[in-house]
Amino acid sequence: MAAMFCAFWLLRQAPVVPTRCGGFTLTELLMVTAIASLVMTLALPSMAAMLGNQKLGAFASSLLVSLQLARNDAVKRGATTVVCKSSDGNLCAATGHWEQGWIVFEDNNHNAVHDVDERLIATQDAAPAGISIRGNTPVARYVSYNAQGATRMVSGALQAGTFTLCNATGSSSIQPRQVILAVTGRVRIQSAGTAGACP
Repeated sequence: MAAMFCAFWLLRQAPVVPTRCGGFTLTELLMVTAIASLVMTLALPSMAAMLGNQKLGAFASSLLVSLQLARNDAVKRGATTVVCKSSDGNLCAATGHWEQGWIVFEDNNHNAVHDVDERLIATQDAAPAGISIRGNTPVARYVSYNAQGATRMVSGALQAGTFTLCNATGSSSIQPRQVILAVTGRVRIQSAGTAGACP
């Protein structure tokens, strides 16, 4: 009873000014949801393109690093080192393309095939789904470095070529990459320009 009297007395002393309750009205909530949806719709394509470009760039770098590793190993040992495409991380693949993965190994008998007595130096797993890696004819199966760090075919012919990395969706906002191999054994990455460079 005393509490009721006290509350009544306080109300009489300081009249309460009506204020809005905290929170959102249904209209405000719908407006915010609509704006957020619009922003997300506009942002998602550019986010997908950014992620696609990062994946391609990362895999181009992985290929470049593997080729440089093979070159350094060949010079250091004074013997042949090979990079070949491989689906199982052990044997060189005769079919398919470089997106299935690759291996780096010592090629003691100069046949560009990983034999059981040849040391496996490094392996690379398959590329994420949607990435294709095509080597042109000279580098379609393998890259072989000699003791001077230059690239040579098994036949002894000069070996130079281009690996083209593409996104399978064909999105024009995802920039294809190329890993360029010179006969000297040097390797570099460049933008392929447009999706038209993809096979």
